[in-house]
Amino acid sequence: MATYQQIKRYVKQTYGYTVSSCSIAHVKEICGLELRKAWNRKYPRANPCPPDKIEPITQAFRRFGMI
Repeated sequence: MATYQQIKRYVKQTYGYTVSSCSIAHVKEICGLELRKAWNRKYPRANPCPPDKIEPITQAFRRFGMI
């Protein structure tokens, strides 16, 4: 499984913009991937992933074989 830094780097190189860790976690949740329990996680999400950035993050997951 790829790290958040690897996913951020891939999206930056491929699409030219930076995504937040919160956005990556949100897309992982949407895709049904396992999230570790974090002490500072808030529900509902304070900053859900913008709809236009879901697909690039999903493509990064495919690139790294996560989905």
